[in-house]
Amino acid sequence: MLSFIQPSEHQVLVFLVQIVILLAVARLLGQLCRSIGQPSVVGELAAGVILGPSILGRGAPDVFDWIFPGDAVQSGMLFTVGWLGVMLLLVVTGFETDLTLIARLGRAAFWVTAGSLLFPFAFGLAGGALAPDSLVGADTDRQVFALFLATALTISSLPVIAKILTELRLLRRNFGQLTLACGMANDVIGWVLLGLIAGLASSGRLDLRSLLTTVAGLVVFLAIAAAVGQRIVDAVLQAMRRRNIGLGGWVTMSIILAIGLGAITQALGVEAVLGAFIGGILLGRSRYARHDVEEQLETITVSFLAPIFFATAGLRVDISLLGDPEVLLWTFIVIALATASKFVGSMLGARVAGLDRREGMALGTALNARGALEIVIATVGLSLGVLNDASYAIVVVMAIVTSVMAPPLLRMLVRGWAGSPEEQARLKREEQMAANLLLKPGRILIPTRGGVASRYVASIVGSGFPPEAPVTLMIVGDDAKTRDVSHVEEALGPRLVEHVRISGDPSESVVSQSVLGFDVVASGLAPTPDAAPIGPISSAALTGSRLPVVLVRPPRSVATAETPRVPRFRRILLPVSAARPSRAAAELAVAVAAASGATLYLLHVSAPRDTGPVRRIIRTTLRSHERIVASYADPVGERLIDAAERNARENGVEVRRVLVNHQSRGGAIVEAADDHRCDLIMLGVEVQDAAGEPFLGQTAEVVLSNSDASIALVALPSR
Repeated sequence: MLSFIQPSEHQVLVFLVQIVILLAVARLLGQLCRSIGQPSVVGELAAGVILGPSILGRGAPDVFDWIFPGDAVQSGMLFTVGWLGVMLLLVVTGFETDLTLIARLGRAAFWVTAGSLLFPFAFGLAGGALAPDSLVGADTDRQVFALFLATALTISSLPVIAKILTELRLLRRNFGQLTLACGMANDVIGWVLLGLIAGLASSGRLDLRSLLTTVAGLVVFLAIAAAVGQRIVDAVLQAMRRRNIGLGGWVTMSIILAIGLGAITQALGVEAVLGAFIGGILLGRSRYARHDVEEQLETITVSFLAPIFFATAGLRVDISLLGDPEVLLWTFIVIALATASKFVGSMLGARVAGLDRREGMALGTALNARGALEIVIATVGLSLGVLNDASYAIVVVMAIVTSVMAPPLLRMLVRGWAGSPEEQARLKREEQMAANLLLKPGRILIPTRGGVASRYVASIVGSGFPPEAPVTLMIVGDDAKTRDVSHVEEALGPRLVEHVRISGDPSESVVSQSVLGFDVVASGLAPTPDAAPIGPISSAALTGSRLPVVLVRPPRSVATAETPRVPRFRRILLPVSAARPSRAAAELAVAVAAASGATLYLLHVSAPRDTGPVRRIIRTTLRSHERIVASYADPVGERLIDAAERNARENGVEVRRVLVNHQSRGGAIVEAADDHRCDLIMLGVEVQDAAGEPFLGQTAEVVLSNSDASIALVALPSR
């Protein structure tokens, strides 16, 4: 029968008081640091130092002893909460890790990792050989002490690095992603070395069998994660989407995966945070991922668990031991060795890899943060007798100082440095896509029977959506298994395209497929005048998918063509308004115009005003030259067009302004398209429910009924 050590009521009370005090002080100092431009992790570490033996323990020893008693159960409860926090922090970091970018920087990652490991290890060996006997643990010899110090200097704290880069908004920079890759490698190799030296210290001999077992197990774990781990995660997430599992279930599954993989890496003799980090990468790369899961995990981690972890790390620092002049001197020496070795090693590795000097300096500065993992290593050294109280204090202070140094130095280094033109373009594009309502690098579902409308849908998707957005062609109909859709795929251009062939009810299939991690549904409308405005597939997408929907109707001139050529648009009409669907349509219109070299006509329709008979005659006479009488449009319309024009010109699109007064918005759109010979109308629509059927609004109905041009309608789900 299982037996649990039940904490006493007093221990539970003390634990709750610990959580309240640590969280309050850590968050308060963290916010204070952020208000002066520093990451909150600096304040959270400082909170632990203030509440620890250095300050509270000196100023109010009775209070300190009551809040933080030297009790294994008590400290174990607090330790567990903190380590759950750091594991979830690494899950969130894994979500933001771009393996494609890291792979592109693979040569740089190798050389920077090599430099940031070899130099600190060599400097640590030299420091351990020269250190006074008073710093060497009583239960070990100098060789083991030197090896332990060398290992301690190689470690970089991935949790601290991740939080610093995130709060400084540097995580998506090239060097930020490179820092994560090198930091992960530093930690893995450092923990393997620690296991080797711990065995040497405890048994007095080199345990090669244990070392090889750890290394082999780690290699197998990473290979399985790379080969089949993503498929397993995808299968689980796909099943959760099919069963419409709520957000709470997704958060639970993410935590289970992180802790489970952490348990595996912990069992292999490598730190659990590595497994959690791998779990975050697998979740973030999954095609079925839910983006709001990351937000939920980040909220609970940043607001509660992570501050407890960093404050607990600071609790272990007792700076009173630095009162000994020799200990103080060697504290400065160890900090200097640690900083110089990481900085020089990283910078030399960066230069060998062809990176510029500033990037190398930023890498060295970020990788120098050692944080709480260094404190864990120091604790291991103290428990093995390799370190004594004085050398333990030196290593812990070095960990805190290097972590506190990193944010201001990084901020100073990146000031005025925007990176290479390629990196600037990538970051600007990522920032723009993050703010977009429609154009994001998510998955796109295109239901198709392979007809004319599908080719036009594919053309607009191929030219308008980011090339990294994968497309799934859902081929429906009785002959779905044999239907050729190569002409549709051709119009999508160079992007990842997969086929799903479904012979069942296409309406139900659209709804069931749309929940499997897609971000947009794009569907065709029949161009023939006698066809229903919205077919059953498009109707199902609008009413059942809860996703943005793009509906494309080809021009009526191709109604009888079986496989028309890939359309190329020359003049695009974009009616603008302040509504969200109109903004989404503007994103797509600008992207299509930029890709095809089309001229973009920006139209704003104002309600008619009593302008008098003379002005009505002028407006009627000059109706095809609306720009001349633009002063008759309302100022709100002009401001909307100004904003749309700025965005279009930033993307290299030629713009014409069209401002009209008209009783019917739909009629004005049809007339403007005819007058300017536009071959595509891009219109945002608000979908309404009309007796269980989707209604696109009077404006869209008028345009669909009266315009012969191609029409693309953009509908967004209600918020």
